[in-house]
Amino acid sequence: MKKYKLFITILTLYIGANIPSVNAQDRTDGGVSIIPVRLEQRGEFLYIDIDFVADKIKIKSAQGLDLIPRLVSTEALHTLPMVSYKGRSEYYAYERTLSLMSKKEKAAYQAPYVVEKTYKLEKDTIHYHQMIPYEPWMENAHLDIQRDDCGCGKVELMNTELLVDKVTTEAKEPAIPYVVTPHMVYIQPTLEEIKRREIQAEAFLDFAVNKTDIRPDYMNNPRELTKIRTMIDELNNDPSINVKGLDIIGYASPEGSLAHNKRLSEGRAMALRDYLSTRYEFPLNAYRIKFGGENWEGLVKALSTMEMEDKNEVLEVINKTSIEDGREAKLMKLNGGIPYRFMLKHIFPSLRVAICKVEYNVKSFDVDEAKEVIKTNPKNLSLYEMFLVANSYPRDSQEFTEVFEIAAQVFPTDETANLNAATSAIQRNDLEAAEQYLNKIDTAKDSPEYKNTAGILSLLKGNYEDAEKLLNSAAAHGLEAAKLNIEELKKVYQRN
Repeated sequence: MKKYKLFITILTLYIGANIPSVNAQDRTDGGVSIIPVRLEQRGEFLYIDIDFVADKIKIKSAQGLDLIPRLVSTEALHTLPMVSYKGRSEYYAYERTLSLMSKKEKAAYQAPYVVEKTYKLEKDTIHYHQMIPYEPWMENAHLDIQRDDCGCGKVELMNTELLVDKVTTEAKEPAIPYVVTPHMVYIQPTLEEIKRREIQAEAFLDFAVNKTDIRPDYMNNPRELTKIRTMIDELNNDPSINVKGLDIIGYASPEGSLAHNKRLSEGRAMALRDYLSTRYEFPLNAYRIKFGGENWEGLVKALSTMEMEDKNEVLEVINKTSIEDGREAKLMKLNGGIPYRFMLKHIFPSLRVAICKVEYNVKSFDVDEAKEVIKTNPKNLSLYEMFLVANSYPRDSQEFTEVFEIAAQVFPTDETANLNAATSAIQRNDLEAAEQYLNKIDTAKDSPEYKNTAGILSLLKGNYEDAEKLLNSAAAHGLEAAKLNIEELKKVYQRN
């Protein structure tokens, strides 16, 4: 894998009197020191650590302060989750908003890294940690911070880019040691006998009206076909991968009859199959042609990202009228057909998408092989193999904990991966990250391992009552580590 050098500028930013902002003195008393700690590329990932040190910060009850880290280069920009400080009323309003969200809204909500209540807050340090996939443009990227002085989310009106007025290369002061010594448990994942994987690429191919043959040089087709070929080429060029099958799913735009759209979509999907079959040696029976239907879901998604007259009325028709009851006919009549003609010209062409989904198996690796693969292509490993890699390093090493971070990135919905990542986050004293990983766990909440990790987190955050309940429950299931953590809790009680 190509090695990249990442130039790091160590900055100390002080939010308050030293940084010009919109009515900053009317909003805050005291401030927040922002100390970049780490901006480092290791393997496929970029690690970002920042200390946000609040010192007697005061924010009016109905106001807030959002600090938004960004990776910036001349080629691209990546906005990271923000740190949000909120006054009393603003914090309660935020909590109410979260409680009223539907499951779908919560899934789409871009949560802050942490939301901090500023009332009764004297001095506090947030150890901010992010791990994101490394991309070539990041080679010359730098880290900066944006701020939203009202904490109201109206970034386009209130957000002003911070100006750095002090540059220092002083070493970071050592962290204050933790009061307790946590006893942690990692779960060994189940062995995956056959590592089945799938990957897909979307292609928005351009066809002549009512035609199903692919012209590789027609309009945007060169770019779209390249996306699919690049995906397949990467699989074919990996000797550890064995392609088992390719699903080609064609979606149609809503205009016209369903039967006609089905024939047209299937014909175009078969054209893509024929195009690929002339370039790859997969047998024809490895291809499976499927009709995905009329792409109403894609239409709703497209409407959500753009402004259009009568958009709310269009969405109401889509939500309340079924296809069988004449959804398209109602749209064609809405406001004399003006919104329908707009969608026909500007949106419908992008709904005629073909998805190429490739199913493949990955070979198994021994520990020595897996230690190399995790640096270059971790998605080829199973959770079990990553667990073996982690345990090939000393438990107190950075390599040990970073393997569990990588595992949670590669398997973001796997509860074992998230539980182990939460445990490793506690081991490196990143309590915010540990809480975020634990929040992704649902069915495993009754396990003694989860309760032990959650109990440690509550203990380290000073929530002793919750810690006692969780650790006692884990110990009742026979988990020895939980019993040791209960002894740590007793020592905290004795000192207090």
